[in-house]
Amino acid sequence: MKLLCKLIFISVLLTAFLITAKGQSRTLSEKMASTVMTLWQDYPGAESGRPARWSYEQAVVLKGMERVWRATGDENYFTYIQRSIDQFVNDDGTIKTYRLDDYNLDNILNGRVLLLLYKVTAKEKYLKAAKLLRDQLKTQPRTSDGGFWHKKIYPYQMWLDGLYMAEPFYAEYAQTLHEDADFYDIAKQFALMDLHARDRNTGLLYHGWDESRQQRWANPRTGQSPNFWGRAVGWYGMALVDVLDYFPKKHPQRELLIAKLRDTAAAMAKYQDAKSGLWYEVIDKGSAAGNYFEASASCMFVYALAKGVRRGYLPASYLKAAEKGFRGIINQFIETQPNGQVNLKSTVSVGGLGGNPYRDGSYRYYLSERVVTNDPKGVGAFLLASGEMETPAAKPAARSRR
Repeated sequence: MKLLCKLIFISVLLTAFLITAKGQSRTLSEKMASTVMTLWQDYPGAESGRPARWSYEQAVVLKGMERVWRATGDENYFTYIQRSIDQFVNDDGTIKTYRLDDYNLDNILNGRVLLLLYKVTAKEKYLKAAKLLRDQLKTQPRTSDGGFWHKKIYPYQMWLDGLYMAEPFYAEYAQTLHEDADFYDIAKQFALMDLHARDRNTGLLYHGWDESRQQRWANPRTGQSPNFWGRAVGWYGMALVDVLDYFPKKHPQRELLIAKLRDTAAAMAKYQDAKSGLWYEVIDKGSAAGNYFEASASCMFVYALAKGVRRGYLPASYLKAAEKGFRGIINQFIETQPNGQVNLKSTVSVGGLGGNPYRDGSYRYYLSERVVTNDPKGVGAFLLASGEMETPAAKPAARSRR
């Protein structure tokens, strides 16, 4: 592990040296990272007067910050990541404000940051905390065919969001701890979500599925929610490209995941706005009254498409859609202040199903949620998308046939 730590730091420092040697100016991702550290000095999403809370929003931003750290070698980014997590993780590996018996998949996502910190620092507290999150998945309630409930308070429901919250951590943990049997379960979660939520006409996936058909938002025949919410499809696409980073090359289910990514990419490209390159809040209703271009979904789609091409999962033609989308993001959503700070506009603050007050999944509901500037989910997605687009344009990797 100590050798691995040294190799990681040497790699990052070498990258920083090469960038400096080329005399490159600060990239958009670096500027947004500075915004993060200015807005949220303690941890991503911190709000004055509100108690600290372990949250998936932190993880989205911190994974983006990790991307900037690896690209620049600037230790300030890594220090920020570590300091953010250290506010929650005790020396014995317990996590402040986290409750395993909530069985909330949202609480799993920060496990990816824990694994990063463990690999770099070799501190056991991070691994212990990651094991605590892995223990939640061992007893997470499931549908009758084996799909994780999104939360205990949402029984018998699978949401697209949950695939990103749980599966990339699940896969990285399985690779790191050599728990190879888990990859079958990981692939199963995607297969079930695809089976129950994919619309065969549009190629898009509905936000959620209720096995019990008891929710008011659920189609009484299919159990599907009524609409295609942009960020939900974005979570699903990012989950696929990130899980594939850890999925064994020779695993029999790997090609299944790549096929589902290709199906999703085709739907993303189909509903990309031809003029702006962006995507709508409710993806397939671009001409409907009140619909708008939404930042977090657009960033997530760009990230999934660009990374899919770079890693060889998607045909090179999808890079054009990613490039067009990224130009649209910069033109429509990025605002630069006189002091040089960059902001990301037009991220919907939240989107869900059920709960109290009740969210019925209607078109009207998705348009009723607040649209804000510098929402952590949007900022994190932008860091990932910009980091991907700033990666040196190399020939896309050939897909392995081994």
